[in-house]
Amino acid sequence: MYEAGKNLRLQIKNLVNEFINNMTTNSPPENGLTTAKIFRECGLDWDTYENATSSQQQFWLVALLRELEKEGKIKRNSKKLWHTAL
Repeated sequence: MYEAGKNLRLQIKNLVNEFINNMTTNSPPENGLTTAKIFRECGLDWDTYENATSSQQQFWLVALLRELEKEGKIKRNSKKLWHTAL
């Protein structure tokens, strides 16, 4: 894997984890953030282009969120909203 890409993935993963923690640490477990909100608020949206709408661009973020979930850093509640696992 290209080292710069690997470092970028780690930086984005840390950015997303920090954002979720800052936004949900003191909120009730039933509250949380949608994937779309995380994507846009973290500045990962490139706007809408032909064959690359904002919604389509979010798909790669799901893998990142599942990775954070696997690491026990975040959880997804029954309403499909993401929040801190702590």
